[in-house]
Amino acid sequence: MRTVLRRPDFRLLFVALLASMAAESILLLALAVWVKDLTGSDGMAGATIFAIIAPMALAPLVGWVVDRCRRRPFFVAANLGTAVLLCPLFAVHDRADVWVIYVVAGLYGLSYITLSAVLSGLIRHLVPSELLADANGVLQTVRQGLRLVGPLAGAGLYAAVGGWLLVTLAMTGFLTAAAVVGLLRVTETTPARSARRWPAGLGAGLRHLAGDPALRRALLGYGLGSLMMGFTESLIFAYVDLGLGRDAAFVGVLVTVQGVGGLVGGLVSAAVVRRAGEVGALAAGVSFFGPAALALAYPRLWLGVVALLLAGVSLPLTMVGLNTLIQRRTPPGLLGRVAAAAEAVVSGPQAVSIGAGALLVGVVDYRLLFVLVGVTTTAAGLYLWRGRRLTAPRPVLVHVPAPRRPLDHEMLAATRRRRTP
Repeated sequence: MRTVLRRPDFRLLFVALLASMAAESILLLALAVWVKDLTGSDGMAGATIFAIIAPMALAPLVGWVVDRCRRRPFFVAANLGTAVLLCPLFAVHDRADVWVIYVVAGLYGLSYITLSAVLSGLIRHLVPSELLADANGVLQTVRQGLRLVGPLAGAGLYAAVGGWLLVTLAMTGFLTAAAVVGLLRVTETTPARSARRWPAGLGAGLRHLAGDPALRRALLGYGLGSLMMGFTESLIFAYVDLGLGRDAAFVGVLVTVQGVGGLVGGLVSAAVVRRAGEVGALAAGVSFFGPAALALAYPRLWLGVVALLLAGVSLPLTMVGLNTLIQRRTPPGLLGRVAAAAEAVVSGPQAVSIGAGALLVGVVDYRLLFVLVGVTTTAAGLYLWRGRRLTAPRPVLVHVPAPRRPLDHEMLAATRRRRTP
């Protein structure tokens, strides 16, 4: 990780992403807690996450637009737009205004797809191929590390002050990210217009994912895993409320615990990619989520802490493995569409399961749903592990200096005699 952080251009991008990720970490959970506080409903709180993920259906269109623009100015504009779209949250005061939170959550979800797609191309432009896993690992380490303080701080600030301060801080983070990336000096040419008509161009990302064996297996396995992982977005509120007997703000404590595991996962993710390959790292991440979900079926605080630590390790492994695989196996001109299509394939099923979880949590015992999630994600992890050889491990290259030639004492003496007058 030190190698990639020595690059001045990546360091600047890193500072910008630190600001925007801090904004995300304090805002996302707070929106769900806000809805829970206004409505008293676990299902409606979980539906806030569904509103964020639902716009993934527009991912092919978003990727098509991203691939037609230069990465740096598009990234700046997207961060400015994200700050503006948060403004309606200042008008939320009571239960009748919950719809405003849902609308903003949906627009934020659309912004999230856009920023992810353009960021993938920007990293590919700034970082050489052999350092992509390290770059993705650094960013995931920071993202997960922010879970240690962000969600808990966000929930605490909401409980103490209200939503207006959270919105102000989040807007500041996105505006800072736009300003810092605006300082980045990147030589980019305007992308060439494709000869394909736009409907065919929209599907180019999906065709690339389906045509590459490693990408195809990665998306099938991770898509199945995320289909079940989405249930936990609603189940965690029932786990805290019905299982542990605590209020909704305690979810922030558990998410902070998950951030500890995420910090560990982010630190080791680049090394796992080098040793097991991208698909192997993805398999390890999905597999870790299985026993974590099974442990949450038994509501004990100490067991929940262990489960969330394990779930925290899972997430950065999956994201670093998948993002690095996409960046290494996709032409630059197609990267926006492929990254957006991958988000749709993974997050689309997750959105369905979040919506289903929000409905089922009121009629089915949440513990049975956790068991279902655990069994299915374990099976998905095994499917991915069987395909790990599709991406061979990348050995660490160690520079060994060439051995010095032994001195020839006779030649040295002859040279000295010639130099002696």
